[in-house]
Amino acid sequence: MKRLADDDMATQKAAAHKKVSVVFPQIRTKRAFEEVSAEIKRTIFSGVLKPGDILPSEQQLADQFGVSRQTVREALRRLEASGFIATQKGASGGPVVVDTILDSMKDLFLDAFLVKQITTEELTTARLDIEKMVLKNVFKVKDKGEISRIRQTLEEAKRKLDRGIDGFEDNVRFHKLLARATRNYVFVILVESLMTVVAHFHSMLAMDLTTIKSAHKAHFLILDAIEKDDEPRAQAALEKDILHVNLRYRKLTGPAHRTGAF
Repeated sequence: MKRLADDDMATQKAAAHKKVSVVFPQIRTKRAFEEVSAEIKRTIFSGVLKPGDILPSEQQLADQFGVSRQTVREALRRLEASGFIATQKGASGGPVVVDTILDSMKDLFLDAFLVKQITTEELTTARLDIEKMVLKNVFKVKDKGEISRIRQTLEEAKRKLDRGIDGFEDNVRFHKLLARATRNYVFVILVESLMTVVAHFHSMLAMDLTTIKSAHKAHFLILDAIEKDDEPRAQAALEKDILHVNLRYRKLTGPAHRTGAF
């Protein structure tokens, strides 16, 4: 579950770590580490700091903010836990700005599902509403590059399935790529989070190869309808795919199984 999309991972690895010149204001509050953390976040959000940039040292940050190194250390620890930075080892290392926020959000989303004991029926209802809207926007945008990437992914998955290899991850990737084809990052966040829960169900319930193959076949039908600009057919195939997965959930666990009960 802690995996970025292949293209995102390649981009992150390719980013050269570089030191940047940035000056932070002094902090004068009791919970100074929260202000330090918030100020660094604002600098990242504004684009002054970008993925790959190395922050000043703990001592330099402490001097700029007018706080202790312990306060800076606590602020950096929180930023790292939230996915904003990572600690680079070595003489030229230090806190590095990274882009793993989506991974952190997916983990929090799954934790919320487990704590709240969301039912499989609730998950299916949410998937239907969100993914149908995603598909609608895929037709609006018509990003040929992303659609071509989806076909390539499905063809690769077919070769795996023909060799008897579990292609579940490729099936999950199909739904994520649909979200990316909308060019709307809100949809990407929502679908990535939903797919984290779906992956959890798959690992707990040990979905069989027949179900995986059936989903893969449905994905080809959806893609074919997209390529032929037939939205009603694509929507019908998507709904059938999601409901079929839910039917398997019910057969394996009962009609109202809750995520927290595994």
